[in-house]
Amino acid sequence: MLSTIAAAQDEGKFKIARLKYNGGGDWYNDPSEEVNLLKFIAQNTNIKTKPVYEFVDLTSGNIFAYPFLFMTGHGNVVFSDSDAKKLRAYLENGGFLYVDDDYGLDKAFRREIKKVFPEKDLIELPFSYGLYHCFYDFPSGVPKTHEHDGKPPQGFGIFVNGRLCVYYTYESNPSDGWTDPEVHKDPPQKREEALKFGTNLIVWALMN
Repeated sequence: MLSTIAAAQDEGKFKIARLKYNGGGDWYNDPSEEVNLLKFIAQNTNIKTKPVYEFVDLTSGNIFAYPFLFMTGHGNVVFSDSDAKKLRAYLENGGFLYVDDDYGLDKAFRREIKKVFPEKDLIELPFSYGLYHCFYDFPSGVPKTHEHDGKPPQGFGIFVNGRLCVYYTYESNPSDGWTDPEVHKDPPQKREEALKFGTNLIVWALMN
């Protein structure tokens, strides 16, 4: 279902949709993230992109029009039963959800994703997993872009029929490295590392 829609979106140009969710968390923060990542991908791969900021409402929007959803924030998340059912259908039919804890999202996200997949657990991906090596090489897994609590960065996944459909980064925050330089004032090498990691996310989602 999704592959047909995705192939036709904006004349074949790949887009990312920011996932709007209920609960009061700042799902909308740092809107330059996706734009800068899509520009980087277009410059460094053969993937054609449309570098725009777009969001889709989980409750009322057509998430099926996008092959890749991005979710972030610092606070609370609430999925209604219908939201959870819709998101599950999206993920089971080829969709991909990337979630980046921007510090403070972890407890709420883990609680709400259980509404989507009550029978599944988030499992930590080994450093050897293909996502970390599919375009740029990340031998130690997800990079550490921003310090939160001094914990090691981790990447977790949920699989459906062997396909990674949910990927969650914790204590790493690579999406902050995609923002305009003046926002977080990260050094250029840290931003480039984050953008390269984001490229791997898109390449892996499109490959699988």
